[in-house]
Amino acid sequence: MIYTVTFNPAIDYVVRTGELVLDSVNRASSESMFFGGKGINVSIVLAELGVCSVALGFTAGFTGEAIENGVRAMGIETDFIRLPKGNSRINVKIKSGSETELNGQGPDVDAASLDKLFSRVDRLSAGDTLILAGSIPKSLPSDVYERILKRLSGRDIRTVVDASGELLMNVLKYRPFLIKPNDQELGELFGTEIKSAEQVELYGNKLRELGAQNVLVSMAGNGAVLLDENGGVHKCGVCRGTVVNSVGAGDSMLAGFISGLEQGFDNALKIGTACGGATAFSEGLASREKIGELLKQL
Repeated sequence: MIYTVTFNPAIDYVVRTGELVLDSVNRASSESMFFGGKGINVSIVLAELGVCSVALGFTAGFTGEAIENGVRAMGIETDFIRLPKGNSRINVKIKSGSETELNGQGPDVDAASLDKLFSRVDRLSAGDTLILAGSIPKSLPSDVYERILKRLSGRDIRTVVDASGELLMNVLKYRPFLIKPNDQELGELFGTEIKSAEQVELYGNKLRELGAQNVLVSMAGNGAVLLDENGGVHKCGVCRGTVVNSVGAGDSMLAGFISGLEQGFDNALKIGTACGGATAFSEGLASREKIGELLKQL
C-alpha cells in the first residue's frame, strides 16, 4: 500500500478577478475550491491513475472536516489525526492577470498528536511505500522527517521524500528510496544556480553519494532527469501545452512516477512527466483523460 503524509493540509480558495485594485472592493468573476497539500495532491493523482493510497496527516476544526470529507469523496482512503485546537488552513489565490497568494499558517500540532502519527507509521509493512511531501508546521520539531525515516529503517519500506533544504538533506543518511527536488531546490542545496542538465547530473549524483537511492529532478520547461540506483541517467522532455496552473505539478509528477515504477524507470519518468504536464495545463490537478492525451506525445 502507498501512504502519503500531509502535515499541513489546506483548502485552496482560488478567486479570479479583473485588475486587482488595492484599498478598494474587488469582485470575483469566478471562484473554485480545492482540497490539497502536497501529500494529498499525490493521493488525488494516484487515484486518477487507478492506484490506491491512504492519506495521512493532521486536520483541525471545520475546515479540517471539510478537507477529510472532500478527499474521501474522491475515493481516497484517509486516516487523518484530528487536532484538539485550531482550524486547518485556507490558502487564498487571487488570479488577476498575475497571481497573488496568501497562505494560511495552519494549526499547531501537539506532542500527543505527533505520537499518534508515529503509531500509524509503525503499522506499515514490508513492501509498503511512504511519501513525505512538503514543509512542516512551525509547531513540529525540525527533525520530524528524520525521526520517521529512522523508525522505518531496515523494514523494507520504500520511503519517498519531496522536500527542500535541511528537511531533505538530513534524511539522506537513512537512504530514502526516492527524493524529488526541482532544479532550483537542487541548486539551493549546494549554494549554486542550476542552468543545465549536466549540472543536474553532477549535483544529483552528489545527493546519491550522500545516501539517496534515486534522485528525480524536475526542471519545469526543460524536462526532468532521473538518476537511478544503478547509476543510470534517464531524461524526458516536456509535453506541449499552455501552462495555466503551476500548483501541484511537481506532486503530480511524483504520483505518476510512483505509479509507473513496476514498468521500469523510463516508463515511470514518462508517466510522471505526463502527469506533471496534465496539472500544469489544467485549472486543477491532472485528470486521467489529460494524462492519457499527453502520454501520446511522449
